[in-house]
Order: sequence, then C-alpha cells, then structure tokens
Amino acid sequence: MSLDLSDVKRLARLAQLDLDDAQAEKTLAKLNGIFDLVEQMRAVDTAGIEPLNHPIEAFQHDLALRLREDAVTEPNRREEYQSVAPATQDGLYLVPKVIE
Repeated sequence: MSLDLSDVKRLARLAQLDLDDAQAEKTLAKLNGIFDLVEQMRAVDTAGIEPLNHPIEAFQHDLALRLREDAVTEPNRREEYQSVAPATQDGLYLVPKVIE
C-alpha cells in the first residue's frame, strides 16, 4: 500500500492540520516508508512461533520479566467508596449527561 499527495492532503484536512506542499511531501515520504516497513514485516513467516511475554526473553531467559499471578490482593470496598457519591445505582456511579 502506498499513498499519494492527495491522500496526505485529505488526511491533513481531516486532522485539521495546516500543511503546505513541502510539509505534505515530507509527510508522504515518511508515511510511505512506514507502509513499506509494514509490508516487509508481513512478508516474514511467523508460523509456529510462540509470542513472548517480553522481547528480551528471546535472548536472555533468566532476565525475562515474569507475569505475576492474576489474583485479588485487596478487599472489596465498593460500598465504602460509593457511600460518599451523590448518586449510584447497581454498583455504578450515576453522572449527569454531558453529550447530547
């Protein structure tokens, strides 16, 4: 996939960025470079490779970050926390609607 200058100008307009032609050309080169890198990464065969918890695990197993046990370590204090709230319902905080 590659972009052309009209795509960059359209994206800039949608993002409300004010790019002149020189900046748009530089941005086009950078974005196309990113897309080229993504295509190179897609071309690599990753079948049969397990994901790592941390990239360093591939090189130094003893330095790999360990994932901690997913266990509850604090007591449930919802009632205490919600007792000071102006309005709650079914364990949720009720707030005024701000977006119409």
